[in-house]
Amino acid sequence: MGDNARMHLAVSLFPGTPGSGPEPEFNHLADFVQKAEAAELDMVVLADTAPASGDDAANGQMRFEATTLLAALATVTSSIGLVAAASTIAHQPYNLARRFASLDIISHGRAGWNATMAQAPREAANFSRPEGFSPDDFRRRTQEYISIVQGLWQGWDADALLFDQTGGRFHDPEKMHFLDHEGEFFSVRGPLNVARSPQDTPVLVVSDLSEADLDIAARTADVVLLHDGPIDGTKARYEDLKRRVVVCGHDPDAVRLLTNISLVTDGTARPTLVDNLEKRFRAKSCDGFNIQMPAQLSALDDFVDLVLPELRRRGLFRESYRGITLRSHLGLAGGGNQ
Repeated sequence: MGDNARMHLAVSLFPGTPGSGPEPEFNHLADFVQKAEAAELDMVVLADTAPASGDDAANGQMRFEATTLLAALATVTSSIGLVAAASTIAHQPYNLARRFASLDIISHGRAGWNATMAQAPREAANFSRPEGFSPDDFRRRTQEYISIVQGLWQGWDADALLFDQTGGRFHDPEKMHFLDHEGEFFSVRGPLNVARSPQDTPVLVVSDLSEADLDIAARTADVVLLHDGPIDGTKARYEDLKRRVVVCGHDPDAVRLLTNISLVTDGTARPTLVDNLEKRFRAKSCDGFNIQMPAQLSALDDFVDLVLPELRRRGLFRESYRGITLRSHLGLAGGGNQ
């Protein structure tokens, strides 16, 4: 069975969800991600948000900043992709681009950035913008932001860094590219002071799309996370987004479209669940699924032990990782061992 006939599987991890047992929470999260890696899932998506207010409920949601958690998880895993959410309001584009370029080197080509297209309520008030942004301003700003980050990631050719101590040449100037961006919201010269990513660029995952965001996603994203819905509607949305990708000049397989699903599995629900996933995938309503679940090993165990073997038996999910980078797991073009 060809790669396009096999679904991609990710799991979204919400770090604020209480774990079970007395062990420290990072150890619990590490166990969860290691279990997902042993199951050879494509990637784990780490949720994050800046606190929206000062009350305990808001500040107790996320106990780890997602990119910091990604760096820590990279040291206790070796294969699974690690995608962290990071706000376009809470970070300047140069710093965020540099952070993810560094994370991709630390993880040996397994890092990705989840950019949300939805403005979090009251988030901007924590970053000197108490009035926030209008929906149109936020969309234009986010589009410009993503363009800057991707441009910075491409600021060094693959063979630009020479490290020639004898000749005194750190890099080939002809293979270093200034961004020199002057836009509506940002001014960024570039380039990054970080080497090119092991997978050419970290994977860009976009989520929380409105209709007005679809062209942005088609033009920039590697992976799009989409809300669930009736199969006829998700199939039409899939076809529309793939058409937009082609209009933007890309191969339709250059972007993976994953449907967000929430699973509650047990022994009796397994056949119905597998049938439903197979039906949706074979109908070409998605390229796979992003499973949203609490950070509890029991929830992941149910999926890994009850559902995944049947998906593999039906030839719907691969038996092992195809390479060492996140792009290789997703079948996307890029550097590294594909």
